[in-house]
Amino acid sequence: MHKSIFLDRDGTIIVDKIYLNDPDQIVYLPECFEGLRLMRDMGYKIFVVTNQSGMPRGKVLIQNLDEIHRRIAFECAKHGVAIDKFYYAPFMTDSNHFSRKPNVGMLMYAHWDFGVDFKNSWMIGDRMTDVEAGHRVGARSILLDGAEKPQDFEYAHPEYIAQNLLDAARFIEQNQKP
Repeated sequence: MHKSIFLDRDGTIIVDKIYLNDPDQIVYLPECFEGLRLMRDMGYKIFVVTNQSGMPRGKVLIQNLDEIHRRIAFECAKHGVAIDKFYYAPFMTDSNHFSRKPNVGMLMYAHWDFGVDFKNSWMIGDRMTDVEAGHRVGARSILLDGAEKPQDFEYAHPEYIAQNLLDAARFIEQNQKP
């Protein structure tokens, strides 16, 4: 069983462009690579789990989504970090599909594919649906400050509200289970 970090994509690793369809429009958030390297150094597997309602809306094409993920993986590799796998949920916001966060499908696929130890894993994202997905599988969750406030939702609050991925990684480093 592997301890793992689940990362939302838009607003967590890259700037949220709302229905990003052009791979040339990728912009990385400050200190994301430093944070990812620290997570790697702590021995975590790293997965990206991203809701993609732009696909059924016709705003995001599958070949562009694949290229975006290929470029993110390549840029992370240039910074010494391997993304173990990208998972995406191409479903409308109101679908309640098993794979769409806050549901647990993408996290469970990683568990089935790689043997994730949820008790020693973390979910990091900029939305409370990210936090809730992590909690639903028994992982701990971190919310990135900015897009949403925990008090505006009925979900359990995150274990920490971080400024960026480096801040989140430092919190994880201090709060790993023995």
